[in-house]
Amino acid sequence: MAVRDIGIIINGATGRIASTQHIANALAPIRAEGGLPIGADRLLPRLLLLGRDSERLGEVAKRCAIDAWTTDLDAALANPDYAIFFDAAATKQRVSALSKAIGAGKCIYTEKPVAPSVAEGLALLRAARDRGLKHGAVEDKIFLPGLQKLKALADDGFFSRITGFRLDFGWWVFDGAGRPSQRPSWNYKSEGGGLTLDMYPHWRYVIEAIVGRIRRVVAAPATAIPERIDEAGTRYRVDVDDTSLTLAELENGAVGTIACSWATRVRRDDLLTLQIDGTGGSAIAGLHRCWTQSAADTPDIRHFNPTTDIGADYRGQWKEVAGAGVYTNPYRIGWERFLRHVAADEPLVSDLAAGIRDVQLAEACYRSAAERRWIAIDEAPLGAS
Repeated sequence: MAVRDIGIIINGATGRIASTQHIANALAPIRAEGGLPIGADRLLPRLLLLGRDSERLGEVAKRCAIDAWTTDLDAALANPDYAIFFDAAATKQRVSALSKAIGAGKCIYTEKPVAPSVAEGLALLRAARDRGLKHGAVEDKIFLPGLQKLKALADDGFFSRITGFRLDFGWWVFDGAGRPSQRPSWNYKSEGGGLTLDMYPHWRYVIEAIVGRIRRVVAAPATAIPERIDEAGTRYRVDVDDTSLTLAELENGAVGTIACSWATRVRRDDLLTLQIDGTGGSAIAGLHRCWTQSAADTPDIRHFNPTTDIGADYRGQWKEVAGAGVYTNPYRIGWERFLRHVAADEPLVSDLAAGIRDVQLAEACYRSAAERRWIAIDEAPLGAS
């Protein structure tokens, strides 16, 4: 068995998602296991950490047993030993960084959103295709254990004809006055922030992989907390949405809702829940767990009593779905698929075109709010070569 190195530049390596999920929980374990099996060989990721703070880069490198890091983007891209450029830095820098990487002949893999707009994403896609470079977008949420159980139910035909869905997500993010904010201040500024642009790219591939393809949307993004305090203690105005409510119509005729907010307190089964209803039954999943209620087990609910609480236990009439064994970290699954795509030309669903369709959903929601009407999700330009 031969071991082949593959060089990967990790941009934004000191960020929470990059350092924890992409490095510590995905690439470092692959390295520790001697590489990713591909045919009779093993592919060993060799990492170059890239960021703005050399001290923090050194800390991440030491923690994850990595011996190379730099603060010089141009020098990293000029190094021929690294074939892949991965971007997990701030959204506002993404197009510039990916454009440079494509210009340097690197295959690209990127966090979400892949670009602030569909037009910018399409420009990246054309540039990558023109140079014959492999490209991919992170689509991790579909591999969460709860959503994998939900997808298995859909694939097995449990729902029969799907009639609707409801996706709920979010929690309370402090404004920084009494308690520190749990999210960086740029998330609340127009330079790459906004809840819809941040999270709806994930909901696109989750909904379309499990429930059905989205045909059109009508949305109402809003700003619930208009002022916040940043990391330096300075008060600033929030000029993007921190709450977003959307009605989505699918090509299969089902209609569903997406409710997301950084200004809501959690009283549901999980931080993320997705419920699907169908003529054959209903199911609801969180990050890890999933429950079903079949048509046969559906209770005969005829009325409610406006004067007396009848004490019905509606949750108790659902059955939990058993797990399918040990689940692999979702970010690692993405990396394994992308590396096999680059090294062995295996098909990749979550390429840059898929990432652009993710952005299309967010863009359609913003346009819906601006024009106060339903907006169809166009797909024509994404498959063009």
